Amino acid sequence: MSYKKFLPLFVALICICCSVFAQRDTVSLNTIIAKSVKFVNDYPIEKVYVHFDKPYYAAGDTVWLKAYTTTDLHVPSTLSKIVYVDVYNDQDSLMASIKMPLVNGVAPGMIPLPAEGYKQGNYRLRAYTNWMLNFDGSYLFTKVLTIGNPIDKDVLTTVSFGHTAGAQPGTTVRIFYKDPNGKPLANQKISWRTEASHDETGKGRGTTDANGYLTISLPPTPSITLSSSTLFTTMELGTKNVTNIFPLKSAAPGKDVQFFPEGGQLIAGVPGKVAVKAIKADGLGVNLKGTVVDNAGQTVCTLSADHIGMGAFAMQPEAGKSYKANITFADGTTGSYDLPRVQASGITLMIANADADNLTIRILSSESFFQANQNKNFSIVAQQGGFIKYAAQTRLEKQVYSAIVPKTKFQSGTLQITLFGPTGSPISERMVFIQKADLLNLAINTDKPQYLHRQPVKMTIAAKNGALPAEASLSVSVVDEGKVPVDEDAETTILTSLLLTSDLRGYIEKPNYYFKKPDEKTIADLDILMLTQGYRRFSFRDVMAGRNPKILVMPETGIDITGTLRNRTGLPIFKGIVRLMMADRTASLQATTNADGQFKFANVMVNDSTKITITARDNPGYTNLMLMVDGQTYPAPSRITTLPDERLNIDSAMRPYLENSKRVYNNTHQLKEVVVKAAVAPKRPGHLEHGALTGLSPEPDHLIDGERFKGCTFFVSCLQSMALGLTYVDNIFYVTRDYNAGIKKPMEVYMDGLQVDMNYLQGVVASEVESVEIFFKDGMSGINQRDGTNGVLVINKKKAPKGQKVSLADLQKLLPNPYQVEMVPRGYTVVKEFYAPKYDVAKPNAGGVDLRSTIYWNPKVTTDKITGAATVQFNNADGTGTYRAIVEGMDAAGNIGRYVYRYKVQ
Repeated sequence: MSYKKFLPLFVALICICCSVFAQRDTVSLNTIIAKSVKFVNDYPIEKVYVHFDKPYYAAGDTVWLKAYTTTDLHVPSTLSKIVYVDVYNDQDSLMASIKMPLVNGVAPGMIPLPAEGYKQGNYRLRAYTNWMLNFDGSYLFTKVLTIGNPIDKDVLTTVSFGHTAGAQPGTTVRIFYKDPNGKPLANQKISWRTEASHDETGKGRGTTDANGYLTISLPPTPSITLSSSTLFTTMELGTKNVTNIFPLKSAAPGKDVQFFPEGGQLIAGVPGKVAVKAIKADGLGVNLKGTVVDNAGQTVCTLSADHIGMGAFAMQPEAGKSYKANITFADGTTGSYDLPRVQASGITLMIANADADNLTIRILSSESFFQANQNKNFSIVAQQGGFIKYAAQTRLEKQVYSAIVPKTKFQSGTLQITLFGPTGSPISERMVFIQKADLLNLAINTDKPQYLHRQPVKMTIAAKNGALPAEASLSVSVVDEGKVPVDEDAETTILTSLLLTSDLRGYIEKPNYYFKKPDEKTIADLDILMLTQGYRRFSFRDVMAGRNPKILVMPETGIDITGTLRNRTGLPIFKGIVRLMMADRTASLQATTNADGQFKFANVMVNDSTKITITARDNPGYTNLMLMVDGQTYPAPSRITTLPDERLNIDSAMRPYLENSKRVYNNTHQLKEVVVKAAVAPKRPGHLEHGALTGLSPEPDHLIDGERFKGCTFFVSCLQSMALGLTYVDNIFYVTRDYNAGIKKPMEVYMDGLQVDMNYLQGVVASEVESVEIFFKDGMSGINQRDGTNGVLVINKKKAPKGQKVSLADLQKLLPNPYQVEMVPRGYTVVKEFYAPKYDVAKPNAGGVDLRSTIYWNPKVTTDKITGAATVQFNNADGTGTYRAIVEGMDAAGNIGRYVYRYKVQ
């Protein structure tokens, strides 16, 4: 893979100079530049951002989305042609996965959320290309997808947490219960239990008071255990038992305070800035104030953090002293925390970023460091997205250097500035954020400032690159803001994602705060964020040391179906003919095998759930041939860093939206009382039918219904992504909690009561599986003790109805021909068009009530390259109030933009 456009950039860098850092053509600086250019040339950075029609959903909704994929500095990607979006539940079980073809770096998509499959809760969504899986999973696009379910809900809850005083403070959980009409559920009996890693850690019973409150006192528990625990409460409501689930991560009392000296370290005698960041156990920031004292107890300075737990203070450390901060948090609790150890000698990098036009770069060294390194060469390199935008070198001739660098050299986004020592090793680093007027300028106008409900809206969207019209690929969402209120500071946008969070590892709270209305304060707060976010995508230390990523998968240019053709003795067939046929098409594809018997159908346009047949019948003596198709793999769940975005009290946090969703459901589902006169459903196969497994618990820890494997091509590949609480390594399943604790005993596997190995499962047809039962322990069966295993995995196959006649064709299917394979590959997800009703102007109130929350969604808006404009039309719904329109997108040159517009409906 080669990006020749890097070469002119490399030449230009050699010519960069400034008033203080005299450019010197040294091996050290040239080596830094050359290695950096080669790294980005060989390992281009690909990013994915996903625009959604709204910030949260209800079970039964459809998620409408558009993926934007970029390389370099936000140019539409030509590297990958396929993008994936996965949805996991809070136990890392795959709920949905869509595969979309990329055209000019973009792809529209949709994810249905069937009410029977999605319980109320916080789900984790990630989007990626195959190429991105070669690198740190922390940089995949991730989002917490909160889904409510207001249907047939008898109990609504709100939970809060407190702590009891003492040397080992306990935790108090206070839960408010009410019915769907808002009436408190008083004097209701409730049983509760807590679990950590599927093990019960506590239980009890209680009764709600006259106001519907239940208070539970949990014993003192380590924060790390409490933060991974879950509380289950069950209310005896008439003849029903209603269970509610509450994650306890927000209940953990611990707080973490970290200090980040600018440039990386505290150096004796060198004045500097120190950033502070404080977070609670749930990952959210907590404000504080306090003082810094030395080891003699003398106050050195005061400090405060008043922006979601972040702040900064100035100090000049002294040699031989240590420092700590005495802190009072916003909730009244206190703590004492050590500052980093003071270095006796060193050099550091400091940046002033308040000027709109220029960066001020300063290098400060201690006296001892200066004396030891006087007249040696030091270099500064600034990069964005791996592209070096500024490079300079100077001799160390004084302790303090200062230079002004125009921001015209950079683009909007994160800028990594690194100081290199005489040997070419990075010794100090600083991240800054560049905010310039270089974004795609988007605007929305409507033909009227105010509308009536159901009235048609003509919306004009304009895109400009500077003052010139731009041809841009955009997505537009219009929602009824009264039904879908949103915290704008916390939104994930194309700007927050591609310019900020995709370059920094770790959670960033309320990212849109820095972009919504930039001013002096937000710019200052953003600079402190850059000081505290200690991990970045591009590591000069790895680049200089030659520690390159291990490439396991190449960029996908389309769907490839590959395999091997052999004869009965296992020898490969050279120049054999293999044909691919699709059930929904009359034409077929043909491939010829190479000397190793391998064949490949490249860039096959096949939709998901489409059945295909691959056959070698066109060869002489085909009955003596064996056709094998290569399997498809599913990436394991990656760590999601956005978990602090999870909503704890979904019923109250999403109340307007869920109330509207319930009205929508009631208007579209009119249930009538019926009398069911059907035969009792046949008993489904399970482990209790087999004597060898009767010692297992009657109920498995987790059950995967066979319907989940519908459309699955390779059973084991799907099972490893769906098996809750299991880890799949080197073709072996392990119990995750034990594997992580160092107990690496494999699970025992049974198929229809018979003990089998993992190789046997490679031949299992997914459509024949009735269910999969997962047992973390073997109960009274003695299986694990006998075989030295840990946990039991049971696969139950479907049973044919008794007495049913079997046709010759069915018998032939039971004995498949070795020269032919029928399969359902993982194809592209079919995307329907968003339905926006059009109303007759003469009869505006016909057709029943219109309760839509998403009024309009269009992922395929393209502005005209001459005028820079595009027009869309749609009708309002019956909701009155404020409607909020959002347009996001990018042009072919890599300029990205976003615009928010509101209009009134009465």
